[in-house]
Amino acid sequence: MTLPDPGSWGAILAILAMALATYLCRISGVVLMGFIPLTPHVRRGLAALPGSIIAATVLPLIERLGLAAAIALLAAIGSMVLRRSELLALVVGMSAIAALRALGF
Repeated sequence: MTLPDPGSWGAILAILAMALATYLCRISGVVLMGFIPLTPHVRRGLAALPGSIIAATVLPLIERLGLAAAIALLAAIGSMVLRRSELLALVVGMSAIAALRALGF
């Protein structure tokens, strides 16, 4: 095994620094939650967190992608409510947006 050339050490150090920062961010949540008592109020907040993260991720995409994305998302949600299958919801959502795009939306 040979050592990388001196010009690439900066990239290697940057990757290692980012890996360390990612690890510290992940572990800090676990450590900090060890100091917080899990009251009913905190439990409700933690239970609502996944939905909030999904909304924060999906809504800007819908705003940028338009009506077809909103309709496809509603179709996927409807499929999920009715059938409780993530794979089916994915197929329904992707089919809906493909059909809407083909129709010019």
